[in-house]
Amino acid sequence: MKITFLGTGTSHGIPMIACNCKVCASDNPKNKRMRTSVLVSNNGYNILVDATPELRLQCIKNKVTRLDAVLITHPHADHIFGLDDLRRFNMIQRAEIPIYGTSDTLNIIRNAFSYVFNNEPDPGGYKPRFSLNTINGNVKIGSLSIVPIKAFHGDSNVMGYRFGKFTYITDVSEIPAESMEMLKGLDVLVLGALRYIPHVKHFSIEQALHVVKQLKPQKTYFTHMCHEIEHEEDNRKLPSGVEFAYDGLVIDI
Repeated sequence: MKITFLGTGTSHGIPMIACNCKVCASDNPKNKRMRTSVLVSNNGYNILVDATPELRLQCIKNKVTRLDAVLITHPHADHIFGLDDLRRFNMIQRAEIPIYGTSDTLNIIRNAFSYVFNNEPDPGGYKPRFSLNTINGNVKIGSLSIVPIKAFHGDSNVMGYRFGKFTYITDVSEIPAESMEMLKGLDVLVLGALRYIPHVKHFSIEQALHVVKQLKPQKTYFTHMCHEIEHEEDNRKLPSGVEFAYDGLVIDI
């Protein structure tokens, strides 16, 4: 299984508009962060987790030529507004692409992309073609059985996903006890960790490290970082086995 980090930044992206801080002005490519997303490649299948507004650029940069399914963690703009770019993959693959999420998430996608479902003729092929599939238990894609993991993003729900010994959870402020039980025995954990200062809807670095200490995965990568995180400087502060991810990072599991 190969994991490609397509984006590792917050909803603002890094650099932020009209910000001249040392991270936003940095020349280090590891401080350039598109909105958060990963691609999971396994046995010939490419599974996208979240469709960011930069999806087109992310796919070009990382030479993504096929998408077989999309898993959505939650329906905020920075996680769904790239879905229109699926139409390019529709053209290449000559097939619709299944999207998976909670019923609430899919309802928001249906409203946000109402033109996809209005049954009007599409002779020019300008509309993406995707099916909406409500998650009710594990999701089977190819030979891979994906386990949904419930968590909280402030007062709203977010869905993490476990792929065998790898789990991805972003935009998270609390992981309930029953979900923590489902996260034991991981080789790799990718976890949202926004900044050092506490935030009502996101784990701080300290809170994320506390989760890592409880779960003890072999390796952890933090994602969804804001511009307060300078990659090289802050990476050195993390304990052994924990790193900040960066756009374009590829890991094999």
